[in-house]
Amino acid sequence: MHEPNGTTRTGDTRPLLLHARFSSTPRDARLARRLCGERLDAWGIPYGSDAHDVLSLLVSELATNAVIHGHVTGRDFRVHLLALSAPDAATLTIRVEVTDTRGDRLPELPATPAARAGKPAADSARTGGRGLFLVEALADRWGCVPRPDGPGKTVWAEYTVTRNEAVPRLNTSRRSVRS
Repeated sequence: MHEPNGTTRTGDTRPLLLHARFSSTPRDARLARRLCGERLDAWGIPYGSDAHDVLSLLVSELATNAVIHGHVTGRDFRVHLLALSAPDAATLTIRVEVTDTRGDRLPELPATPAARAGKPAADSARTGGRGLFLVEALADRWGCVPRPDGPGKTVWAEYTVTRNEAVPRLNTSRRSVRS
């Protein structure tokens, strides 16, 4: 279940905003990523750009963590996507916030030096457990705060996009066909 309630504004300094609520399921974590991806594109961060890919990955990792680690039966998670600078500025800082209702499981990175250096763990065949490393590596800033309106927490990440970075990458793998 998702309830998008946001606005897209252009030409003013009020923030661009997306607010949506999702069921705590893997399917809705994917839906959150896709919905945020569409909104980013509408805000001028086009599909295929490095900035779009990074922000989509941040949404995906935080939403997946909310589903896996913040799940409380019968409770949803919320996603806020907020542009913190004017749309016509040279840079645009996007803040991703994912709120769940489980406040007793706070995110933390392993404190081992090898893990901080990005060296694979002994069980490197695992498919999970690396999400916050990605968030730490890609986001300009990230953190966790208690949920202000009830039990739980909000995990947030910020990424600043320069306007020249928000240009789609060229697909160099295609070859031109001459007739």
